[in-house]
Amino acid sequence: MSLDEFGLIERIRRRTAARADIVLGIGDDAALLQPQADQQLVVTTDTLNVGVHFPAETPPADIGWKALAVNLSDLAAMGAQPAWCSLSLSLPDADPDWVDQFAQGFFQLADLHGIALIGGDTTRGPLSISITAMGQIAAGQALRRDAAQPGDDIWVSGVPGEAGLALALWQQRALDVSRKAGDAALEHLRQRLARPTPRVELGRALWGLATAAVDVSDGLLADLGHICARSGVAADVLEHALPASSAAAQAGLSEAFNTLRGSAGDDYELCFTAPPGQRQALHETMASVAVPLTRIGYIRAGTGVQVINQEGVVQGASKQGYNHFSGAGD
Repeated sequence: MSLDEFGLIERIRRRTAARADIVLGIGDDAALLQPQADQQLVVTTDTLNVGVHFPAETPPADIGWKALAVNLSDLAAMGAQPAWCSLSLSLPDADPDWVDQFAQGFFQLADLHGIALIGGDTTRGPLSISITAMGQIAAGQALRRDAAQPGDDIWVSGVPGEAGLALALWQQRALDVSRKAGDAALEHLRQRLARPTPRVELGRALWGLATAAVDVSDGLLADLGHICARSGVAADVLEHALPASSAAAQAGLSEAFNTLRGSAGDDYELCFTAPPGQRQALHETMASVAVPLTRIGYIRAGTGVQVINQEGVVQGASKQGYNHFSGAGD
């Protein structure tokens, strides 16, 4: 059985709940929202397409989770508190089981972060999901990309490169993304690709500590490069300081991981800069939000990003990240 457009909308609407900050939600031409006083609105939009952002065989619950996660990661990079989102779905066929499973993953993550679905659109076409997420932050407190200063430390959360390794394994037919892996290390990598963890609590904890921040969606070096370009500075990344992956090591894939950790995207970790005087506070923050943080380099005067190995030799920075219109790393 296939749903019509209004049946699809109703199936999703039933998963939403009334809230005081939503004056009018799903069911009208547009939503009416009530932002908090003295807060600025933070707005981001991301689109996920089948075959580009996720394999066709990805379970719908994982697609629902990831579609929201990538938007929450953008809010996290700004230090915002998630509030509302809209959802646009393009589906080749409105299968009720697929819709229910998609909604299960979507609302599982939405409920974790208190973000409410307030409307959207549905249409027939190739599978594509577009979400606009909105958050709030105290006026003047948003983390941005344009305030890194020479002398700042460079930090990253989690272990960038694990999602990219999972994608590479899938491309090599060594990992099935459609089901749980029997090996614990491989399942950890699969989850990193299928269900990334947006660092919302960390982003909010960085208020007053970080000078600039970006989420790692296209590759660590490429996204750090965005901070450098916007701030008018350069970055030196210490190769030996980059986080190692215990899961990759357990799976005997450390060498493959090391080739990807600077360039692979889809991790949705946070990369940020902070003055050296904030190191102790950041270690305390790491403990409070239970997210590992690693100091990987420093900001200096100049332009661009370079990687320095343990012998002090500057490494080439090829394949710095994914570009949708070149289809490969730069």
